[in-house]
Amino acid sequence: MDTTVSHELHLRLILAGDSSRPVRTGLRYDTADPYAVHATFHIGAEETVTWVFARDLLAEGLHRPTGTGDVRVWPSRSHGLGIVCIALSTPEGEALLEAPARALESFVKRTDAVVPPGTERDHLCLDEQLTRLLAES
Repeated sequence: MDTTVSHELHLRLILAGDSSRPVRTGLRYDTADPYAVHATFHIGAEETVTWVFARDLLAEGLHRPTGTGDVRVWPSRSHGLGIVCIALSTPEGEALLEAPARALESFVKRTDAVVPPGTERDHLCLDEQLTRLLAES
């Protein structure tokens, strides 16, 4: 049986200069895809952008800089509070987001409770995934 862990939070999108704006964000982890975290950013009244990245990347980024390429994550502080910076990059542009460290840590701990790190392979059902891929083609 698949289990989903979800968490809604507000991140800060860092803009030019010292300005920023809040971005409502939904994090989702599903045991059917045990290596990935889905982050849905609400960037407009009805517009969303979803990124998928490794759970390990988010977990490691709580403690030290990690990631190369499209997604980089590192811990920092802002106004005396622990934050986690998330840098996203595409050919069209880049975005820097700040997330509250405690909220991300809570989310990661909840995902670890349903799929302990290192046991992701035990939750993969390769036959189901292959059937799903073949049905899509």
